Amino acid sequence: MEKRIYPEAIETIVTPEPYEARNFTDAREAVAALRALYERNTAFLRHCFSALATSGDKSTRYRAFYPAVSITTTSFTQVDSRQAYGHLATPGTYSTTITRPDLFEDYLVEQFRLLMRNHGVPVTVSESDTPIPLHFALIEGTHVDASAAEHIKRPIRDLFDVPDLDGTDDHIANGTLQLGLGEPKPLAPFTAQRVDYSLHRLSHYTATSPQHFQNYVLFTNYQFYIDEFCALARDMMARGEGSYEEFVEPGNLVTRSGTTHPDGGAISPRLPQMPAYHLKKPNHGGITMVNIGVGPSNAKTITDHVAVLRPHAWVMLGHCAGLRNTQALGDYVLAHAYVREDHVLDDDLPVWVPVPPLAEIQVALQEAVAEVTGLSGYDLKRIMRTGTVATIDNRNWELRDQRGPVQRLSQSRAIALDMESATIAANGFRFRVPYGTLLCVSDKPLHGELKLPGMATEFYKRQVAQHLTIGIRAMEKLAEMPMESLHSRKLRSFSETAFQ
Repeated sequence: MEKRIYPEAIETIVTPEPYEARNFTDAREAVAALRALYERNTAFLRHCFSALATSGDKSTRYRAFYPAVSITTTSFTQVDSRQAYGHLATPGTYSTTITRPDLFEDYLVEQFRLLMRNHGVPVTVSESDTPIPLHFALIEGTHVDASAAEHIKRPIRDLFDVPDLDGTDDHIANGTLQLGLGEPKPLAPFTAQRVDYSLHRLSHYTATSPQHFQNYVLFTNYQFYIDEFCALARDMMARGEGSYEEFVEPGNLVTRSGTTHPDGGAISPRLPQMPAYHLKKPNHGGITMVNIGVGPSNAKTITDHVAVLRPHAWVMLGHCAGLRNTQALGDYVLAHAYVREDHVLDDDLPVWVPVPPLAEIQVALQEAVAEVTGLSGYDLKRIMRTGTVATIDNRNWELRDQRGPVQRLSQSRAIALDMESATIAANGFRFRVPYGTLLCVSDKPLHGELKLPGMATEFYKRQVAQHLTIGIRAMEKLAEMPMESLHSRKLRSFSETAFQ
């Protein structure tokens, strides 16, 4: 039998010089220190990997750590808690690991500023004990040549840290985190490695860089809406009017205001699973639209990852089955409650947890419908109903025994049925992202009213443009609101992280 030869154990670990913790009373200086530390440590890993790829591996392990930020308060003094975030619930030490401070710079500055103002204590920037996985240290778009494998004989996991699933869970956001004695409390809803994981997934699923995502996100389940969004955005760019500066498409194709063609990026050979399009304003104040496709699994997947960007709102615009005989094709449904039969979030957010409507989102959507349609008061009720939306995970529920589903839908007072809205709203609730739903009735299966081919074409031409205009107008209304009003305290549990 062939004798196996095992490599010698690695006893040498090489790291950058230790970083001495520093206190800051200026938010921007604290973020600058985080950026410098993060860039130093990730550059160290990239340099070491590049050297090994050309000269071969040695009996050495290379490791660098995520930056961390912490804050300690010893007082029970009550702060002005009308704002949903920016303050600590109880005295103690709170900490979080940080990644991509370049991407989150404005967000971090605001969180630090609020904490310093509300508690009168500095924030501490230090080096954590959480290693940065090599995969997350590589610059986005990095291509590793296959020839590197010829020089590196050991498994990469022997030489560098790799993503650790134990560090990418949602225990903080779910409220299920169990702290050990003396451990600091979480300062943010996501750890650095959880954020890095989602940033990489966003690039994969949407074919656009996370840096292009805006703070106001529209989700849709039909390509028709994307086509209309693209036509509208390109027209805006060509005219060079308004406050939108760039339009970004899959492949990071960037069309700037005042131009008609992209001047950056590369055309994707094929569309990704959930393509994203970004109508950009300064400070991420524009609108992102994502075609999530059909089904609750996609809806959960994309919102799991968009949530780490801490957007200010996300809204579902799509088609639904109208459940009432009084509804007509093209009518709008403004969801104020949800029946959750999607099941993909049952382990993270039990079905007995209510998902409440958020007044700010509801008002913005209703006002937008009124403005775009020109209707108000009693006339508005003719084309829009507010009520319960049911979300299911079986697209062909009509082919089964209907007595059970129909009875449940009737008992719940549902007025519309789809496969994504409740999932998106529930994940908004879970991740503290303000959410809403405005659907358009495209068929009435309980009443035998299905779209015929010609009817469908005319319906889409007429309705999609108006529906999208309503969604964009609602997002612009939300962007005009003070953030402390939009981020509702309804979404906060007993013991919350201080970061928004």
